[in-house]
Amino acid sequence: MLRFPGHGHPRPDDIVIGPLDLTAHVDEALAVQAAAFGLGPDEVAVRRQIVLRHMTLHGARALGATRAGRLVGFVYGMPNDRAHWWSTVVEPYLRAQDRDHWLDDSFVITELHVHPRHQKHGIGRALITTITDGADEPRSILSAIDIESPARGLYRSLGYEDLARRVHFPSAPKPYAVMGAPLPLRRP
Repeated sequence: MLRFPGHGHPRPDDIVIGPLDLTAHVDEALAVQAAAFGLGPDEVAVRRQIVLRHMTLHGARALGATRAGRLVGFVYGMPNDRAHWWSTVVEPYLRAQDRDHWLDDSFVITELHVHPRHQKHGIGRALITTITDGADEPRSILSAIDIESPARGLYRSLGYEDLARRVHFPSAPKPYAVMGAPLPLRRP
């Protein structure tokens, strides 16, 4: 069962969504990401430095999903900045589609991961809708591996649409899709 702060007292088996000090819990979060994304120790080490750097950026914030005090999912994001690395990579792909305006005044979902044992229970949906509900920007953007996956299905159900496909990030073996949605996100 999902419970949100202020909606009664959590039971030990409830999933609780709330603010996450991602800097303090980076290793726990990356263990969830490694399980969800199939990352090895070298990839986790690189991502650790990226996450810690991201959390120093203006407006960066994170939410966690916990069960019995243990992190089972997390999301983090920030207001987009065209000077950030991710934006510089995706901008030419978006410009080719006449959609580079999506890089302005958008909240970017940087990472969203739920441990495989806890997927398909609405945790990812609760994390992404809760973090974007707190955004001041009128829209959200993100990137996802460019395959038909449960994650892409979730994003589409929330109102995200493909803005650019076959986006290649340096050192990423698979192409990505950049997706965008107006805020607030669509609810079922």
